[in-house]
Amino acid sequence: MIRLMVGLGNPGAEYEHTRHNAGFWFIDAVARQLKTALAPDRSYFGLAARVNLPSGTLWLLEPMTFMNMSGKSVAALARFFKIAPEEILVAHDELDLMPGQMKLKLGGSHAGHNGLKDIQAQLGSPDFWRLRLGIGHPGVKAEVINHVLRKPLATEREAIDQSIAQALDALELLIASDMERAMLKIHARPPRSKKQPDAAGGPSS
Repeated sequence: MIRLMVGLGNPGAEYEHTRHNAGFWFIDAVARQLKTALAPDRSYFGLAARVNLPSGTLWLLEPMTFMNMSGKSVAALARFFKIAPEEILVAHDELDLMPGQMKLKLGGSHAGHNGLKDIQAQLGSPDFWRLRLGIGHPGVKAEVINHVLRKPLATEREAIDQSIAQALDALELLIASDMERAMLKIHARPPRSKKQPDAAGGPSS
């Protein structure tokens, strides 16, 4: 099973709603669904929650180390509880996907993402699961830093939130490491919303 779910982001009110914090948004949503709350934990340099499930213990973690040192937090918890890389899921913002798109994958390159880069270095392995939450690319490499540290447009945030809600539909499968079935849900295109008139011909409520 997945024993540790991590969301990447930067601490502080000034970063709370920026694109780089999409991983935090996911973990916040998971915590709400599992009816738990994250609390500061000095031992793991972040906000953490322990959830006791029938299948075992699941940890939720949001590193408070700033993005570039995310691995310090992840490795501290993983080492203490002897959690293997393949038992870890890291949710993070992804430039190469549009808002509303997401991909689940195991291992691979960090592709310049500093949070993933540090986790890979601290764990000594790239073989952890990644939930890549699309935030779109500004189109110019020089604008990437400004792009990730700015708030998304309202329509983009709505699309990202919808993708997170779609991922929550696969939460039980993710925890159980039933990744093939989880991918079917996560990679499915969300249905387009259609406003239809009611039987009387007026707008639907």
